[in-house]
Amino acid sequence: MKQKETMLNTMEISNSEHLIDEIGDEHIGTSADTPLRADAFEIDDELKMELIEKHFREIMHVLGLDLTDDSLKGTPRRVAKMYIQEIFSGLNPKNKPDVKLFENKYKYNEMLVEKDITFFSNCEHHFVPITGKAHVAYISNGQVIGLSKINRIVQYYAKRPQVQERLTMQIGNELKELLGTDDIAVVIDAHHMCVSSRGVQDVNSSTVTAFYSGKFERDENARTEFMKYISL
Repeated sequence: MKQKETMLNTMEISNSEHLIDEIGDEHIGTSADTPLRADAFEIDDELKMELIEKHFREIMHVLGLDLTDDSLKGTPRRVAKMYIQEIFSGLNPKNKPDVKLFENKYKYNEMLVEKDITFFSNCEHHFVPITGKAHVAYISNGQVIGLSKINRIVQYYAKRPQVQERLTMQIGNELKELLGTDDIAVVIDAHHMCVSSRGVQDVNSSTVTAFYSGKFERDENARTEFMKYISL
């Protein structure tokens, strides 16, 4: 009986590992919201860095690295600070950009396009970089946003473990809510290190995702105009 149970447990673990690998390689996302626990911000950043430093030191130890070496001994702390203060800082709502809107006094009613917004993110399946460019457009509904704030919104949502589909939707939905207009378009073109540095190891391919709402969703001419601008 025990042998059968052991075999069943081994098969369950094997099937689970296979499913996990498939999910990572098939680029599946769970929802449009970043999956966060309810208690995600009950401990402060300093304690988070201490805990990450401790656990990353253990990872390095398991890998067989000599943590007394001058080049390596500061790595666990550097990684912890990088995670909390930089590349995953978009997880914390306190880091969300403070966006002020302005009256559209110019009465500019055509689309405004901010293109080639460079961003750096990280794949939530393998925790390796995603690098790319976002192209954003909106048609004012009476209010406008400072141009640099569009860049900051893109970077805020990029600075968290991500899948590209979710990142595209989060940027689009945030701009809809901020600007009070449905007329939003977002296109993202990105390279994934989980594709180029592991697995298939294809260094040339890129992934393109899009978000269209309002006029951009209904009107093919609006989408065509937007695509013309971002291809200039």
